Amino acid sequence: MKKTIGYFVAIENEEVLGAGGGGMMSETEGELYVLYLDPSRRNEGIGTLLLEAITRQQKEEFQAEKQWVSVQKGNQKGVPFYEAKGFVYESEQPVYGNETGEYRSLRYSRFI
Repeated sequence: MKKTIGYFVAIENEEVLGAGGGGMMSETEGELYVLYLDPSRRNEGIGTLLLEAITRQQKEEFQAEKQWVSVQKGNQKGVPFYEAKGFVYESEQPVYGNETGEYRSLRYSRFI
């Protein structure tokens, strides 16, 4: 049961500051598909607000109990962000669509 449940967009004065989206992987497990911020607007809490909105939707509308995210190995902004939000490293795997390449993805999860 994979289900995309939409995207949230942070806008200020008609300017997009960030966006995030997710879905459900199973009856009780959600996935954060993407979380992007304008690099010049980092450290303002925008990413946290987007993650909280996605998490709230997964919990309230779909009764998610666990949430997953993939982060590119070496992402020095994403890894500390997700770890600070309670995500725990689970595994390393090839990046989707690049199974034989050098890019690796780190899988994290947390109970919500």
